[in-house]
Amino acid sequence: MTNGVFFHIGTEEGQTTLRLAGSWRVDRLDRIEEEFDRILPELKEKKEIRIDLSGIDEIDTGAMVFFIAMRERLKKSARVRATGGKREFCRMFRLVKHYNRPLPVTKEPAFAIVTKFVAGIGEAGVAIFKDFVLFLNFLGAATIAFFESVLHPGTIRLKETSSNIYKAGTTAIPIVALSSFLVGVVIAYQSAVQLEKYGANIFIVDMIGISIPRELAPLITAIIVAGRSGSAYTAQIGVMKITEEIDAMKTMGFEIYRFVVLPRIFAMIVALPLLIFFADIVGIYAGMIVAKAQLGINMTQFLDRLQNAVEVKHYLVGVFKGPFFAFIIAAIGCFRGFQVSGNTESIGRYTTMSVVNAIFLVVAVDALFSVIFTELGI
Repeated sequence: MTNGVFFHIGTEEGQTTLRLAGSWRVDRLDRIEEEFDRILPELKEKKEIRIDLSGIDEIDTGAMVFFIAMRERLKKSARVRATGGKREFCRMFRLVKHYNRPLPVTKEPAFAIVTKFVAGIGEAGVAIFKDFVLFLNFLGAATIAFFESVLHPGTIRLKETSSNIYKAGTTAIPIVALSSFLVGVVIAYQSAVQLEKYGANIFIVDMIGISIPRELAPLITAIIVAGRSGSAYTAQIGVMKITEEIDAMKTMGFEIYRFVVLPRIFAMIVALPLLIFFADIVGIYAGMIVAKAQLGINMTQFLDRLQNAVEVKHYLVGVFKGPFFAFIIAAIGCFRGFQVSGNTESIGRYTTMSVVNAIFLVVAVDALFSVIFTELGI
């Protein structure tokens, strides 16, 4: 027989009996565990063990968790049955056993990578659809406010509109000029290298005079304005939401779309075509400089060829795109601003989304216009 404070091993009627004794509490758990580890090698040699619980004076939940774990370890090498448990012990055992069940092991389904990929596509599709519905709701409200302003011109906030024209247009002139100049230089240099091989130097005027006003200037200008002014709209309205300025305006009876959204949309629609016109001039001027430096075409020859070979429609097509690009940029910037909520972190997230969405839609609409104008022969 092996005796300890908490465990006594004996033999009764040819059967090994493990008698538990003492007060089993969490504060004594270290000693209980040490004593069990000492007798465990002897118990592993037994084929059948009867656990006598009559000697336990008291037991708490922590000790009961250990008892259940001890019982499971003994079951690995022998048949175990427990007897003599008091009513309180049995109730504690059932309670702890119920809440101490191991979590079910979830089997990873076959083709898990494929299913996760498909599930991700589905979730993204649902999110995009919900976003699209919200955007349509925003456009509907903005359209109603727009027609109300057209029917009542006195309600248009001219001061705020002119202020936004200055911020979105005038202050963007330096970066638009630099970008357009560099694009003109790049296009002219790349064209000059190829045209010079075939002795078609003068056709550089046609390439610059068509590509820059018709496609490159509107697209580059819209992308710059989307990253600059579109993101500013989102951040401004987002801060107004976080500081509850929007809620205060609604409480005071102000029409949010007339006071916040329409001045920004009107300003963008006015400013962007003017910026595109300015970008046309700078881009063509840059091409003129490269044509003179690389191909020996002086400015008089360049301007004569530009006037005779390039039709006005190419310039008008580029400017015509301006209001559409402007509406997309301003609408998305304001829409994402109204989605900001909770904290300043969401401002950064929705500002990024605003820029990405605006640039994508500008490029998509530009491609659509290219197809339509080509099919119409314009």
